[in-house]
Amino acid sequence: MGQPELDPAILLFSPEGADRPHQAYETLRSQCPVHRSDFAGSPSVYVSRFEDVMWALRHPEVFSSSAEALDMGADQPLIPLQVDPPEHTQYRRLLNPEFVPREIAKLEPDVRTLVNGLLDGFAGDGQCDFHEDFATPLPSTVFLALMGMSQDDLPTFLRWRDQQIRPDVEPGDFEGAAAIRARTSHEITEYFEALIAEKRQNPDDRLMTRIINASIDGRHLDREELLGICHLLLLGGLDTVTATLDCMISWLAEHPIERQKIVDDPGLVPTAVEELLRHQTPVMIVPRILKQDVTVSGVDLRAGDFATVVLGAANTDSDEFADATSVDLARDPNKHVAFGAGNHLCLGAHLARLELRVALEEFHRRIPDYRIADGVELHFSPGIRQADHLPLVWDV
Repeated sequence: MGQPELDPAILLFSPEGADRPHQAYETLRSQCPVHRSDFAGSPSVYVSRFEDVMWALRHPEVFSSSAEALDMGADQPLIPLQVDPPEHTQYRRLLNPEFVPREIAKLEPDVRTLVNGLLDGFAGDGQCDFHEDFATPLPSTVFLALMGMSQDDLPTFLRWRDQQIRPDVEPGDFEGAAAIRARTSHEITEYFEALIAEKRQNPDDRLMTRIINASIDGRHLDREELLGICHLLLLGGLDTVTATLDCMISWLAEHPIERQKIVDDPGLVPTAVEELLRHQTPVMIVPRILKQDVTVSGVDLRAGDFATVVLGAANTDSDEFADATSVDLARDPNKHVAFGAGNHLCLGAHLARLELRVALEEFHRRIPDYRIADGVELHFSPGIRQADHLPLVWDV
């Protein structure tokens, strides 16, 4: 089956694609909903329609999330992200009880206190860099407290996060990016080996200690398993909520009529969170590798193909969502895939929802009318749409 002469990677990972992704999504869905090409001897696949994306996410035996799909430079897979069933199921059974709504709800008072403490630092100033002053410290501080890790180490953690997810190399320098990731993973491993030893000597009641003492079928987790879990929790806990807050607040800053709806009715915030997750889709794509030959929407794919599952395109597919490219803050139901789907549904989704809901509630209670500073052009990183900066101003 012939393919249009276009490169999905350029569409998605160019600066324009990260800053304004909806046109790229539409082009993919309309011209090549399943695209397979052979670049430099590495066959790559892009899947963009909602129906096909859901199929891929629900069939990990075909579209595998194993470490082969994305090399993060670690000596062990990131657990449970980079392991598939049946091993994946064991790890999720171990970790899920820590992240169920009942347990996450217990964190709300502390999260609300933290949010207001951050707001105290700039609400009276009439300006802030939302990315630096709010979106970055909020989830990072919550995560470190949850894990029982030192807040003093946050600058190091943020450096590691960026080196792993957004290595500072020239576009196309895959070897340079791999070298940075490998070096960073080694530093992360050394840190967590020391922390695990310290927690064994001085246990507390936080998540890190509970993971160390947990067991699967009567056996404790080994070194590689503990490091894989810690490495993943570090990246997830410090990055995706920051990116999501950047996307949500930048959109609301540019759409004051819609923003006023949640100012007037804070009860709208939970559905607004879901709709902005869908429309903005901070995690634009997830990587997979084909484990079996398969035909998807008439395109033959082969075992060994690297696949990019385009969550953002699925979330704006008009075959699934009415007025898909418009925002309806009261949209219900809203079966988006911003957190993935199937076995690999985001482990921290309920924690993320709590942080996002409380953040929007309290920010708009205290700073209801804000805008992006004059003359500022916002730019986002591709893959995971995090703003490089987000200066806001308001009247005081």
